[in-house]
Amino acid sequence: GEDVKPFSPEKTKEIVMSLQQPAVFCNMVGDWPALHWNVKYLSAVLKGKTIQFRLGLKTVDLVPQFETSCSYVEATLEEFLAWSCGQPSSLSGPFRCYDYSKYWAYADYKYIARIFEDKPEIFQDIRWSDFGFPGRSGKESTLWIGSEGANTPCHLDSYGCNLVLQIQGRKRWHLFPPGDTSFLYPTRIPYEESSIFSKVNIANPDLERFPEFRNSTAHVVTLSPGQVLLIPRHWWHYVESIDPVTVSINSWIELDADHEARVEEAITRMLVCAIKSAENPRDGDLWLNPTEVEATSHEINLQYLNKAVSAYFKCQETSVSGQALSSSIGAEQRTNASCKRKRREVGCGPESCTLLTQERGFPTPKAEELQKIPFGPHLIQVLPQSHKTSVMDAVAVESDGRDLLHENEGEHFGRLHCKRKRLLMSNDCETAAHQVDSDCSPCTSQTALSTNDLLDCLVNPRVISLVAQLLLERMRV
Repeated sequence: GEDVKPFSPEKTKEIVMSLQQPAVFCNMVGDWPALHWNVKYLSAVLKGKTIQFRLGLKTVDLVPQFETSCSYVEATLEEFLAWSCGQPSSLSGPFRCYDYSKYWAYADYKYIARIFEDKPEIFQDIRWSDFGFPGRSGKESTLWIGSEGANTPCHLDSYGCNLVLQIQGRKRWHLFPPGDTSFLYPTRIPYEESSIFSKVNIANPDLERFPEFRNSTAHVVTLSPGQVLLIPRHWWHYVESIDPVTVSINSWIELDADHEARVEEAITRMLVCAIKSAENPRDGDLWLNPTEVEATSHEINLQYLNKAVSAYFKCQETSVSGQALSSSIGAEQRTNASCKRKRREVGCGPESCTLLTQERGFPTPKAEELQKIPFGPHLIQVLPQSHKTSVMDAVAVESDGRDLLHENEGEHFGRLHCKRKRLLMSNDCETAAHQVDSDCSPCTSQTALSTNDLLDCLVNPRVISLVAQLLLERMRV
């Protein structure tokens, strides 16, 4: 018979839309065909199709390895699997240029709708309807494939909340609440719409340069196959693969608060693009994240801002009458560049934005209306880690024969060299060289403020939030 879920779709959605702390759902996806999506299976389905991998160094520096400092290669999953499993005799393609002991590889933000566009039936292997989102499948989901050490720099997503299904291998998540934002030294360089990065390398923080990080509270969890992690809105997260091969699937769930967030993002984009585009391009500052198509013009950014403001007020009007809002703020002139990175390749036209917004179904329940969160073996809290603990302490929770680790990890602040290393992007094996960015060294005394120093203050989330409020008040008048 059909698997019995611990929570109904309605109850699960109620939890997802109301819970303001990270938690892990267990025993919710046992009948999903997507649980068979290991790399070997996906390789057979893709039949030699190449995808882009991001490669970074396994050495842990004091500076985060942003996407602007990584190498990129196009390779098949067969080539990735041979490389990640240590089969040198089977190596072919671009991975032969990279020593597995020194590098990790990550095929991240791979939109299932794009890579399986000729096999649409596979979308149904992912059933977010079990979480209360009918009609949401693999078409609105993203695939992540990594090797041991692959990581995503610490950041928060400006829009929505996040559901992450682990399929193969394990990933360790370091999560920080929104209230810790100032302790994480937010920055918009490298810039991409919808992501605010932290200057702190969570794996090896530079406490001399970022002393307030000591005041942050990390919630650490190791996600195992078959488990689904809920990341609430605006929770910071640093993610690392801890097994030789990992596969994950995620989907971002839109929230009503995204309408105001889009106004803030439009203001940020206008300021960053205007100021950074005015700099001499020969300075070599890789300020635009590879996921952003281009530095859009001031005119187009102004159109984007006006559309975001218009969508915000339409949401206000329709919320009074209880009608669903059809929100599409991407200016036609900007095409892909205007859309949120997390769903850019799903489809950026008005139709797709409308679909994602209308999926919300019933309104978000108020806190006082929500029953006590049913924590237990099927819904596990991600607990805060203690900064005072000097050794790792793990408590295992049994779930379907797999372990979920709640970890209290002591701070480990190794003193590695403090200069950032940048990988040169090239397909030539001889050019996996390094360059040193002098402006990233905390040991170098700076006597003059840079453009990035100004931007860090000008587009700080607190400042942008205030500017957005003032702007919306002006429009109300």
